[in-house]
Amino acid sequence: MSSTVSYWILSSARNGIATLQGGQRLYSRCASNRIKSKWRLFARGPATLKNNAPCDDGLALRKAYRHTSTEEEDFHLQLSPEQVNEVLRAGESAHKILDLVSRVPNSVLRFESNQLAANSPVEDRRGVAACLQTNGLMFGVFDGHGGHACAQAVSERLFYYVAVSLMSQQTLEQMEGAMESMKPLLPILQWLKHPGDSIYKDITSLHLDHLRVYWQELLDLHMEMGLNTEEALTYSFQRLDSDISLEIQAPLEDEMTRNLSLQVAFSGATACIAHVDGIHLHVANAGDCRAILGVQEDNGMWSCLPLTRDHNAWNPSELSRLKREHPESEDRTVILDNRLLGVLMPCRAFGDVQLKWSKELQQSVLERGFDTEALNIYQFTPPNYYTPPYLTAKPEVTYHRLRPQDKFLVLASDGLWDVLGNEDVVRLVVEHLAEGGRHKPDLAQRPGNLGLMQSLLLQRKAQGLQAADQNAATRLIRYAIGSNEYGEMEPERLSTMLTLPEDLARMYRDDITVTVVYFNSDSIDASYKGS
Repeated sequence: MSSTVSYWILSSARNGIATLQGGQRLYSRCASNRIKSKWRLFARGPATLKNNAPCDDGLALRKAYRHTSTEEEDFHLQLSPEQVNEVLRAGESAHKILDLVSRVPNSVLRFESNQLAANSPVEDRRGVAACLQTNGLMFGVFDGHGGHACAQAVSERLFYYVAVSLMSQQTLEQMEGAMESMKPLLPILQWLKHPGDSIYKDITSLHLDHLRVYWQELLDLHMEMGLNTEEALTYSFQRLDSDISLEIQAPLEDEMTRNLSLQVAFSGATACIAHVDGIHLHVANAGDCRAILGVQEDNGMWSCLPLTRDHNAWNPSELSRLKREHPESEDRTVILDNRLLGVLMPCRAFGDVQLKWSKELQQSVLERGFDTEALNIYQFTPPNYYTPPYLTAKPEVTYHRLRPQDKFLVLASDGLWDVLGNEDVVRLVVEHLAEGGRHKPDLAQRPGNLGLMQSLLLQRKAQGLQAADQNAATRLIRYAIGSNEYGEMEPERLSTMLTLPEDLARMYRDDITVTVVYFNSDSIDASYKGS
């Protein structure tokens, strides 16, 4: 990509910021179609440009607008290859799985993860934890919108709800007994840390109280073995979302807790988590994060197996579900301009109580003396808001019995899938494995297909790339923001996308979070032989 094209990306984005009457800012579809905010927020009155130019996709960013310098000299800033690598690799994380549960041979060999922010602060979150009272590893990607508060809360709390849901009656009784006698609780999770994670992800006393109420209700069910995994995932998503809603409705004396609870409830997050227990893989998804499997057959051919479906206006089953849940008179308004009620891209999410509560409940909560301006809480009611709730956090759960040919799982936020297709992602991970590095040898030793090795050598020769990425998630992010329409890496484009000023970056790329989980084919094969 030439410097002229680099300059065009920045200057056209800057010119696309039109000033609204009253000094507000409007990010217009006239400026860029590349990335759209999940939330479309309406100003207090109809948004009109000073020059009355037509624009059909306005997003009024009052209070949320971040200004950084866009002086002419900034437009020509280029990073060296070393600096590009430093930026891309800052959020890397990689762990080998050393039988954390230690009861059965682990079907997960290792995982690699990375995250690149477009929002400031980043609104995506991720998590990896082992269940200590049951079998299983959990991997999660959480994509926030309207702020990071909800994604942060869900990333810290959801795994606890799942782990408790899977506990046996006996273990739950031990948990309750420890609480009653004020003794230490049994350890529930072992977290594997990522860069930028909280120092610890212990549950606060308020959250523990709600988790305790949940396990008490599970005890009342008198199920000796606990819920099955599909039930545990489904109930955990819905119960956590319910608790997020109830926490801000209940009277809270502590101002900091009250403010945080309000921010969590009025922002939102989509979530996709995978639970791996031996050869049993369950994926629960609510929203537009995505999970896919990379599969290699005995003849060496690679394929992609999707494990989730995006919950948005392009999913016919979601459209049908929404129409079933609301009166026929709302068939034409429940989805407008490919958004839920014309404002939200995903049709399932945590939080976002503006699309779940009645108007009266919203008003009663917000009238309790909150400084909504300071807390960045948007007060608005979408048009055609008649029969809430319109939004749900109920996940779609997929079960897959792992086979030796299932080599890796990719979980990612929609910032990746907006620019790379499923097959592209599998191809890039396979290319990464073919380069060697620190990965399963049987993958690299299999015959390459689709000209992967030849393509890799040509790319290296043409681009003069430095040392290859050691992390597959980094490679995916690199190609997501640095490749052209033909899938070819353009170093100058990559550098330009990484140096966009904060107030422009979100117009051209989203937060991207990726976790790649490698499976242990030998362990999976042994499980089948043992059974």
